Amino acid sequence: MKKPFNPGFLPHKDIEWEPLIPLIGAANRALAHYDGALYGVPNPAVLLSPMTTQEAVLSSRIEGTQATLGDVLKFEAGEEPKQESRKLDIEEINNYREALRHAERALKKKPFNLNLLLELHSILLDSVRGRDKGRGKFRTVQNWIGEHGTPMEKAAYIPPEPSRIMPLMDNWEKYYHMDRPDPLVQLAVVHAQFEIIHPFLDGNGRLGRILIPLYLFERKILRQPMFYLSGYLETHRDDYIAALRDLGESEGGWNRWISFFLQALIDQANQNSEKARAMMDLYVRLKDRVIELTHSKFAVPMLDILFVRPVIRSSEFAEHKAMPSKPMIASMLSDLKKDGILKTIRPASGRRSEVLAFAQLINLAEGKKVI
Repeated sequence: MKKPFNPGFLPHKDIEWEPLIPLIGAANRALAHYDGALYGVPNPAVLLSPMTTQEAVLSSRIEGTQATLGDVLKFEAGEEPKQESRKLDIEEINNYREALRHAERALKKKPFNLNLLLELHSILLDSVRGRDKGRGKFRTVQNWIGEHGTPMEKAAYIPPEPSRIMPLMDNWEKYYHMDRPDPLVQLAVVHAQFEIIHPFLDGNGRLGRILIPLYLFERKILRQPMFYLSGYLETHRDDYIAALRDLGESEGGWNRWISFFLQALIDQANQNSEKARAMMDLYVRLKDRVIELTHSKFAVPMLDILFVRPVIRSSEFAEHKAMPSKPMIASMLSDLKKDGILKTIRPASGRRSEVLAFAQLINLAEGKKVI
């Protein structure tokens, strides 16, 4: 009968550094290049907001949710999904975004710690599936990983026994803050050891991926906690899971995992850099265009709103202090629709406002044409 895995304490002594040196160098360069792209964005929280939402969508999708970026944006604009399951998916995605925001605020005041980890877990599971599975608490019972309904004796992986959770997590927290030879290799180990321990009954995968941008931000490798690895991990899901499950089971497992993780950082950093620059280019290009179309001093504030809310009810603009009168807003929106910058995805009907979509930004965030 399978027994719970019994991982050793960190740091690991069986990592071979020399074969990793080329990937370490490439990963550090790719992240520095991405940080440079972030530096060029005047207000990343506004201009890169769709990237943050897309990360939440993709990270949740790895766990089985089906909602798309478009579903989330439409829901925010008052469009209820037809399927109840999609609504639950969207709530999970919104919790993911809120956990990221909460962590960023907290890290500006004090270093990462286990109490913050528990807070993030509580936010992730607030009012969604899994909320009754020890929300905000380390597990006190055995869990296991396998197909839905699989008994423990047929599980693909059985995490450590509950009695080992606190010693392992205390060691994990200390290792998180250790001074190690390379922080990116350290991050690879931090992420993997967290998934090995699987300290919660639910939400471990999403929380483990949230840790990645937080670590890069706290270590000052990135100036913003905006690094989104879930796109790569979803595309290479089978390799991701296989590399994690190989840890501790065969010789060289940790080197193979670290190599996979560093390659993921390289590829995703390059993609994130391209996307951040493309969003910045779109903003600069449209800023001039919207000013030209509307001849209004409110053109740039309107564009800022659209970057944060690329699907929006027309009535919402009037709720912003930076916006003019309702007739002037209506005139500006008419100009943007005529030019094709905005598309109507739900016409006004009775008291229901028109719902508009900023198609170019949504398609850019998705990496394909969806609107």
